Amino acid sequence: MEATMFVSVQGAKIHFTDSGKGIPTLFLHGIPDSHAVWDNVIAAVGGSCRCIAPDLPGFGQSEVPEGFQVTLTQMADFVDAFLVALGITEPAHLVVHDIGGPYGLAWAVRHQDKIRSIAIMNTVFQSEYRWHRYGRICRTPILGELLQVLTSQSGLTRAMRSNSGMNKPSRAHINATYRDFTGSVRRMVLRLYRGLDPEKFAQWDVRLRALAARVPSLVIWGDRDTYIGHAFADRFGATQVIHLAQCGHWPMIEMPESVSGHLLKLFANGMSTRQEAVADAPDAST
Repeated sequence: MEATMFVSVQGAKIHFTDSGKGIPTLFLHGIPDSHAVWDNVIAAVGGSCRCIAPDLPGFGQSEVPEGFQVTLTQMADFVDAFLVALGITEPAHLVVHDIGGPYGLAWAVRHQDKIRSIAIMNTVFQSEYRWHRYGRICRTPILGELLQVLTSQSGLTRAMRSNSGMNKPSRAHINATYRDFTGSVRRMVLRLYRGLDPEKFAQWDVRLRALAARVPSLVIWGDRDTYIGHAFADRFGATQVIHLAQCGHWPMIEMPESVSGHLLKLFANGMSTRQEAVADAPDAST
């Protein structure tokens, strides 16, 4: 059964869901979403692991920690503090999408001993990336504020459906997303776009590729994504890359069954790899 609750992280009230039993598995959403974007996938994989999906700072029902700055270091620190607040000490599976990528991948780079496996969907962590048109407008003073004020439900619907593949997000999902797209969320969107300069990924992405080569890692990429070109799917150093030719920016919404199946295989690989590593570790008593 899924439990919805709050926890204090860095002095802020953070909303999250927690369901299933087993290896902790962290799901980090993107813009303009909340934890709910993972519901279909969690329903499918929850019998095999403990699924934890927070609303990231400023999204859904989560507050923003006082003094929070949009830097990779502070994003990583937030993720680590969140898991510490939940009492999670064992290595976890990590699943990220969109802006959840910088949060989760920065944490993975800084806390490599806490990673069991990594799954990456349509996100950026490369210094050569350049923001898409929506991101560039958001980064521009006044124009960004104007865009957020003028984004209507019909506008969000057009944006989400035009950036999806064959299986469009349902009207119910888009309506729920718009209801959660409040003024405070829109302000956080501007902060994120303005605070994240891809050039600052330079050393981080090198370390991520090294990590991805050592642990079970998977990229699931919707190739019809107009925000992030499909060529970026191959630049994370993952041990496996799955291209979904008929999918857009939201694989977990557009093709949840396919995504869930690939994740379950990754998690099983992560468990066996960890067990082999423990078995091969030297005996401290000798």
